[in-house]
Amino acid sequence: MEFEQIMKERYATKLFDKRKIPEEKIQKLIDIIRLTPSSYNLQPWKIKIISDDETKKKLMPASFNQKQIETCSHLLVLCADIDILTRLEKITKVMKENGIEDSKIKAYSSMIKEVVKSMKKEEILNWTQKQVYILLANTLNAAKHLGLDSCPMEGFEPKEYSKILNLPKNLIPTVLCPIGYAADTPRKKIRLEKEDIIF
Repeated sequence: MEFEQIMKERYATKLFDKRKIPEEKIQKLIDIIRLTPSSYNLQPWKIKIISDDETKKKLMPASFNQKQIETCSHLLVLCADIDILTRLEKITKVMKENGIEDSKIKAYSSMIKEVVKSMKKEEILNWTQKQVYILLANTLNAAKHLGLDSCPMEGFEPKEYSKILNLPKNLIPTVLCPIGYAADTPRKKIRLEKEDIIF
């Protein structure tokens, strides 16, 4: 599907038909979205993928009982990873494995450490969550590219999600992306005119 068509046809699905997405398609989605760009290429996120009905049922009250949660095939919980230094260790290891010069890795690592040192905890959270929204946008469009429907969701209680999913403290649930096959009908796409967004 052409990208323009993806943008035209993708919409926030409010109800899915509960059909399960084949595992190979889920893996293909992951292969695509792991290419998402991020600041300093740190990729400060992790995705919790939930497909079992029991867990989705537990999450319903913390999701204001929105039907997307229990009717989707897979629920993607996009989390910001505020442990930047551990992410840095991982990415520098991969850089080394890919033949990047030690001097460049050292300079990159030193720069990131200085950036992190200059930021307060809430600033790191704000920054990493901004990165997660880049991931979300790519996930929505990649899902449509694969013939899947999706819905970006901020309407949930992150602290409750953390408890129910037993997430480590460095992972902050930021936004949800249920995916599956739509059981509703898209409404006409309404957007502002070009003149209202460009000046």
